[in-house]
Amino acid sequence: MPERRTVALVTLGCARNEVDSEELAGRLAADGWELVQDASGADVAVVNTCGFVEAAKKDSVDALLEANDLKDQGRTQAVVAVGCMAERYGKELAEALPEADGVLGFDDYSDISDRLQTILNGGIHASHTPRDRRKLLPLSPVERQSAAGVALPGHGDASPASESAEIVPAPEDLPEGLAPASGPRAPLRQRLDRSPVASVKLASGCDRRCSFCAIPSFRGSFISRRPSDVLGETRWLAEQGVKEVMLVSENNTSYGKDLGDIRLLETLLPELADVDGIERVRVSYLQPAEMRPGLIDVLTSTPKVAPYFDLSFQHSAPGVLRAMRRFGDTDRFLELLETIRGKAPQAGVRSNFIVGFPGETEADFAELERFLTGARLDAIGVFGYSDEDGTEAATYGDKLDGDVIAERLSHLSRLAEELTAQRAEERLGESLQVLVESVDPEGESGEAAVGRAAHQAPETDGQVIFTSGEGLRPGRMVEAKVVGTEGVDLVAECYELSGGDPRIPGEEAAR
Repeated sequence: MPERRTVALVTLGCARNEVDSEELAGRLAADGWELVQDASGADVAVVNTCGFVEAAKKDSVDALLEANDLKDQGRTQAVVAVGCMAERYGKELAEALPEADGVLGFDDYSDISDRLQTILNGGIHASHTPRDRRKLLPLSPVERQSAAGVALPGHGDASPASESAEIVPAPEDLPEGLAPASGPRAPLRQRLDRSPVASVKLASGCDRRCSFCAIPSFRGSFISRRPSDVLGETRWLAEQGVKEVMLVSENNTSYGKDLGDIRLLETLLPELADVDGIERVRVSYLQPAEMRPGLIDVLTSTPKVAPYFDLSFQHSAPGVLRAMRRFGDTDRFLELLETIRGKAPQAGVRSNFIVGFPGETEADFAELERFLTGARLDAIGVFGYSDEDGTEAATYGDKLDGDVIAERLSHLSRLAEELTAQRAEERLGESLQVLVESVDPEGESGEAAVGRAAHQAPETDGQVIFTSGEGLRPGRMVEAKVVGTEGVDLVAECYELSGGDPRIPGEEAAR
């Protein structure tokens, strides 16, 4: 009988990392590793790190140190770093953080089981030397699909150089609950929780060259997954009980450009919405400069596709945006929002913003305030600028004093909190379709339940709190009426069901 080997995956950062963790889990489970939730009960703790901004990197280091402490307390024998921070810094991270027993890059994912076994046995696997992953794929997007040997987390094993090359199918004797998401080259995936929501990777990498962002250098150039793979993975997730899929990548609006059809997302979304068992499809990470009328139409009019717009504005002052190597301005952004809400008045919109960018003047900051005040966003993330290694902006002069950045960050964060609370109040009386995500039978006033409406993405955008959880269960899509707010969160009463008719409390059944 083979020796029992246990592993825990600790995931930090965005939904893309969550997908990567489930791919790693699938590979490990297929090779006989037992997945456990608590790192203290695992032989190996694998920390999937984030390398986006300084705060995220600090959180990743803290998580690695916390996992390392477990080696003195219980079963844990090794701590291994994977993910964006590990890929971005490689040997440098290993030297700065000797508490990590291994630092593995994306190229190690296909052999993750062997890598962990080597480390668990006391061996050393050399940390990789970071490289600019944009240079691994052809410059021309249409040539990237035939490129071989490039590790793309979430895409499965690297595709062979030609269709005639040998394709090794996944093993047939996989553990229960584990399967290739789609096709012989698709990733193995093991769900790490029972949430009715799951992310699906639409693409990887980014071809944009925003001056503040280092992500393309360690995630690589943009490459789409084939529609058949995305559909196959969605069908598999539906079989696992998933009701909502969220499409993720560094830039979903570029989907299909390397497959010969920049409008491919518009045709894929209705197909995903038709998958049996799927109740909602959500698209994240949209670039305002790449929004197309046809895409807006599909997002606002397709049944089961959430009218949800996660738009990466970053700023609205023209001078700051140009320095960021981005496009647009306050008025054009407001016109885009007006177009969206003209087609779907209840549409949800969220965005992130950077304050204190080099050269940002008081007038620029006031322009950003003007935009936020007029935009009526449902969720707002605000970050203070910090230099990122290897970015163009790090070389800029005219840097703002740290105290000025902190003051602007504090001011805009308070404004964002006020504005999103006001936007929530605008939804009083609205009828919403809410996906129930959790029910607590031990709530203070009986069963307590929370869920999310179409304008609320997981983790970032607030939630719907039901006045009663009676009769509700996770994964059920219900109709509810907004009766109150708690900051950005909504309080709602679920429609009563009687003879199949939806009933709003206090009103006659609609017939």
